[in-house]
Amino acid sequence: MKSHAVVFNSPKQLSLQSLDLPDLQDGQLEVAVEFSGISTGTERMLWDGSMPPFPGMGYPLVPGYETVGRVVRSATDSAVQVGQRVFVPGANCFTGVKSLFGGAASRLVVPAQKVMPVADHLGSQAVLLALAATAYHAVSGGGQGEPFAAPELIIGHGVMGRLLARLTVAAGLPAPTVWETHASRMDGAQGYTVMLPQDDPRRDYSAIYDVSGDGTLLDSLIQRLRPGGELVLAGFYKQDLKFAYAPAFMREARMRIAAEWKRSDLLAVTELVHTGRLSLDGLITHTQPSTHAGSAYETAFGDASCLKMILDWSATA
Repeated sequence: MKSHAVVFNSPKQLSLQSLDLPDLQDGQLEVAVEFSGISTGTERMLWDGSMPPFPGMGYPLVPGYETVGRVVRSATDSAVQVGQRVFVPGANCFTGVKSLFGGAASRLVVPAQKVMPVADHLGSQAVLLALAATAYHAVSGGGQGEPFAAPELIIGHGVMGRLLARLTVAAGLPAPTVWETHASRMDGAQGYTVMLPQDDPRRDYSAIYDVSGDGTLLDSLIQRLRPGGELVLAGFYKQDLKFAYAPAFMREARMRIAAEWKRSDLLAVTELVHTGRLSLDGLITHTQPSTHAGSAYETAFGDASCLKMILDWSATA
């Protein structure tokens, strides 16, 4: 059994390859992929070679952890049925390549417990559940303790920033302010304000969430905190981070790192989406067939107007 997959052979060297899939084992599903999303965070760093070393990463590698498809075969009696549309947060089913993520492929073999059934009407929007769960985790902490303070200021109006702002509004909390410097990303706000940093006079924020991944901003963000305020690092940073100690000391500032989402976060945002409390509209801006994966990745990482690029696998399924 074969699957067509995107393979990063080395930094900025991509190919579409036919890879062997393993036989279906107990507890596993075979999924025919419909859509997969391109991440502009970790996946961008894998693409350009700037990803810090992590266990299980390297080249050649199959990227992708934002995948939606249909179950076509099942070797389990789980509640997931053949024909059901599911979200797949990556796979590890290929040999000869690294597949720590492994979701950018036409067919996948995955444990049934790993997938999340999604409503048919969501279509390609269901790939956004991973980012929504990441945004939710930044505030919820994966249900491992009391929820954290919600953002008053969000840095970056990409998909992650928009989802974090929408989740805050959906929770009935005061609408956050969002900073953005790219003119092409200033619009699209739903119940909150987007502005340039220099147009914001406030210097008394209780909770600032940075989803930009720009480590050079730390000093300027700390200066916007009230005494005892918290700066949450919810992006992914390829460089070592540093900040001036004295301003942070004077504010007795707190700093927190938000890591990857947990299953509980995915369950929560899936429920919010299915009940209509969280909208995923307007976040997917570009779609390309998987056969054009090379140009799709170039656009996803090089065009500021591209919030989210989707690969359509219908031609290679």
